Amino acid sequence: MRVDNRERDELRPLIIKRHFTKYAPGSVLVETGNTKVICTASIEETVPPHIKNTGEGWLTAEYSLLPGSTPIRAPRESVKGKLTGRTHEIQRLIGRSLRSIINLALLKERTIWIDCDVIQADGGTRTAAITGSYVALMDAVQWLMSKNLIKENPLLNSIAAVSVGIVNDVVLLDLCYAEDAAAQVDMNIVMTGNGKFIEIQGTGEEYTFNDEQLAEMLKMAKKGIREITEIQKKTREIND
Repeated sequence: MRVDNRERDELRPLIIKRHFTKYAPGSVLVETGNTKVICTASIEETVPPHIKNTGEGWLTAEYSLLPGSTPIRAPRESVKGKLTGRTHEIQRLIGRSLRSIINLALLKERTIWIDCDVIQADGGTRTAAITGSYVALMDAVQWLMSKNLIKENPLLNSIAAVSVGIVNDVVLLDLCYAEDAAAQVDMNIVMTGNGKFIEIQGTGEEYTFNDEQLAEMLKMAKKGIREITEIQKKTREIND
C-alpha cells in the first residue's frame, strides 16, 4: 500500500490555477498532491548576446525552493551567491524542455523568462514545474498575440512531465517525497502531448534495473503524461 493509498499507476491529484498573479503575462499555481509551485512567464524585449542580431528569440528558466517550502528551512541561494548543482540542473532541464516545443524565430528578438518558485515541496517539484510552466508559457504567447507583438503562435506542441520509480521492487507513478527518498530507481520523464519523448532521466540508487522494468516505467510514465495533458487541456477550456 502506498503512503497516500493511491494505486501504483495513479497520479496524485493535479490542480492547475491560471492567472494566479497580476503582472506576469502567464502565471500558474500548480498543485500535485502536497507539492505546490508558482510558475510565471515574463517577457523582455531583449535577447542574450549569443543570439543578438539573429532575428530569433530566446526562452530560459529559473527555479528556486522558497525558504518555507521544506520541513527544514531552505536557505535562499541568492544570499549564498551561488546556485547548488541541483538547482542549476533543474532550471536547465525546464528551459531546454520548453525550448523543444517552441519556434523561437517567431518570437522575434525577445526573451521569455520562466520562473518556477516552489512554495511547498513533497516530491516531483521539477516535473510539476515543467507541467505548470507550459500553461504559463501558453498564456504568455496568447498575450503576445493579443498585443500584435507576434503574428503566429510559436508553440509546436504541449509538454508535460512526471516521475516514476521503483520502490520495494514495485514500479510506481508520480512519487511523493517519502517514496522518492526510499526509491531504488528514480526517473523523470518529459514528453510532448502527442507522445514523443523530450527527456528521460533515470538513476539506480545503489540498485540496477533490467529491460522489463525500464519498459514498465516508460509505459507507466506515458500513461501519466496522457492524463496530465488532458488536465492541461481542461484547465485552458475552463479558464478561457
